Amino acid sequence: MATLLHSSTPVVKTSPKYAKKSPIFHAHVPKVQSFPLSDGFSKALSSTSVTMLPKDNVFTLPNWRSGRNEQNSREIKLNDAFSYLEYMVGKGHKPDVANATQLLYDLCKVNKLKKAIRLMEMMVKSGSIPDPSCYTFLVNHLCRRGNVGHAMQLVERMEEFGYSTNTVTYNAIVRGLCIRGSLRQSLQFLDRLMEKGLVPNAFTYTILLEAAYKEKGVDEAIKLLDDVIAKGGNPNLVSYNVILTGLCKEGRIDEAMKLFRDLPSKGFNPNVVSYNILLRSLCYGEHWEDAKTLLAEMVGDDLSPSFVTYNILIGSLSAHGRTNEAMQVLEELSRSGEFKRDASSYNPIIARLCKERKVDDVIKLLDQMISRCCSPNEGTYNAVALLCEEGMVQEVISVLQTLRNKQEVSIHDFYRNVISSLCRKGNTYPAFQLLPGMATCGFTPDSYTYSSLIRGLCLERMLFAAINVIEIMEESGYGIDVDNFNTLVLGLCKCRRTDLSLEVFESMIGKGCIPNETTYTILVEGLIHEQEKKLASMLLTELNLRQVVSKSTVERLAMQYELQLQ
Repeated sequence: MATLLHSSTPVVKTSPKYAKKSPIFHAHVPKVQSFPLSDGFSKALSSTSVTMLPKDNVFTLPNWRSGRNEQNSREIKLNDAFSYLEYMVGKGHKPDVANATQLLYDLCKVNKLKKAIRLMEMMVKSGSIPDPSCYTFLVNHLCRRGNVGHAMQLVERMEEFGYSTNTVTYNAIVRGLCIRGSLRQSLQFLDRLMEKGLVPNAFTYTILLEAAYKEKGVDEAIKLLDDVIAKGGNPNLVSYNVILTGLCKEGRIDEAMKLFRDLPSKGFNPNVVSYNILLRSLCYGEHWEDAKTLLAEMVGDDLSPSFVTYNILIGSLSAHGRTNEAMQVLEELSRSGEFKRDASSYNPIIARLCKERKVDDVIKLLDQMISRCCSPNEGTYNAVALLCEEGMVQEVISVLQTLRNKQEVSIHDFYRNVISSLCRKGNTYPAFQLLPGMATCGFTPDSYTYSSLIRGLCLERMLFAAINVIEIMEESGYGIDVDNFNTLVLGLCKCRRTDLSLEVFESMIGKGCIPNETTYTILVEGLIHEQEKKLASMLLTELNLRQVVSKSTVERLAMQYELQLQ
C-alpha cells in the first residue's frame, strides 16, 4: 500500500513489499489503558517527599500464603491481599515494606505484572521506599518475559527520581537484549553504562560472549573475549565455558579440548560444567572411549558427576539406540540418592522406545516413572507423540489417557496442555493428528488451543496453514477473538512476513474484531525487524496522535528501538 497510515499522514516511500496495501489504520479502536507505567507512577515518585505518613499508619497485609495449597485458592488470596493493599493506601495508610515487597515477588511469580507494577506505584505513593532489590527483581522478571522495553523504561524512570541502579540490574537488561538477538544494541547500551561510571562485571561479559557466539559464531565470541582482556576486563571460568560450548556446537572438538587443557594456565581449573560441555559433544559424537576417559579424569579430580552428567549419558546412549545401557545409568542415578529425579531423565529413553514402536515398554517405563514420583512434563508428551510418526496415533491417545488417569487433572486442562506442549516443540502435525482422538475422550478445543496450533504452525513456517486455521474456525462457527488474531500476526511477523500480517490485520477489522494495543505493538515491532524503521516510526507517530496506544507504550518502543517520532 502507499502508506500504512491514514491519508492525513504524509506519504513516504516504502519497500515494494508493502506498496500494494490499502490504508487500514482507520478502525475505531478504544483508547488503551497504560500497562507498564502510568502517569500516576511518575507523580507518585515526584511527590514522595510530601506523602510520608506517621509510623503508626503502617499496616501489614493479610497472610495470603497460609491455608490450602491449591492453585485457585492461592490466586484468590493473592488477589485479596493486593485489593486490601490498594484499599488501605487509598485511605492514606502505608504498607509494611517487607510485606509489600513479598507480595510483589509473588505477583511476579504468577506473571501478574500489571499488578506488580501497580503495587510499586502504590508503595511510592504512600511514602514507603521499596528496597532496591525489589526493582532489580522486577526488571529481571520483565526481561526474562521478553518485556525488555518495559524494563528499560522502568529503570529510566527510577533514575529520574533518584533511585540508583546497580550493575546487577543492568545485566538483566543486557541479557534481555541479547536474548532478543540484539547484540549490537547490547554493546551500545553497555557503552552508555560505562559512560555513567558503571563497571561491567564478569557476568556482563559472559552474557555478551554467549550472545556473540549464538549470533555470529564462536570466532566472533573469541575476538570479543580477547578485546575484553585487552581493555583490562576480568572474565571468569563461566566466560571460558561459554567459548567451550561454542566450539563444541560448531563441531570443533579438538580446539575445545585444547582450550580445556589450557584453562589452568589462564588461572582456572575446569569444573563439572566444563567437563559436561566436552562430555556432551563426545557422547553424541559416539566418541565413547574418549568420553569414558574424560569421565574417569573428572572423578579423579574429585569432581562428582552432576545430575546433568547422568542426563548427558542417558540422552546420548538413547539417541544411539543403546537403551539397555541408558536404563543402567538411570538405575544408577536412582540408587545414588544424591539427586531429585524428574521426567527429564526418562524422556530420552521413552522417545527411543517410541521410535522403535515398543509401546508396552513405553507404558512400563511411564508406570515406573510415576511410581517414583516423577510427573510427566512437556518433554514426556513430545516423546510419546513420536509414535505418531510410526502411524500409531490411537496408541498415543491410549498412553495419554493412561497418564491423565494417574493425575488429578481435568480432561480439558490435560489435553490443552498436551497440545500446547507439542506445538511449542515443533510437533504441530502430531497435535493435529491427535485432536480427533482427544475429542472422543471428551476434549473440546478452546481459544487457547487454537492459538497454540496457530503459534506452532508459524514456528514451523507453515504460514498459510496457520492462516487457514482462522478460516476453519470461522467456517465452524467458532468465535474468533483478538488473542487468536494477535497470535497469528505475531507468528507472521516473527517469520519476517509483515506483509501477510497486514493482510490478516485487514481481515481482522473486516470481521469486526477490534485490534488492541498488543496488535499495534506487534506490527510496529514487525516492521522494525524487517528493517523498515522509518515506516515503523511513522506508524507509531500516527498511533500516538490517534491515542490508539498508551503514552507509556509509545515511549517504550521509541526508547527500545531508537525511533524518531514526528
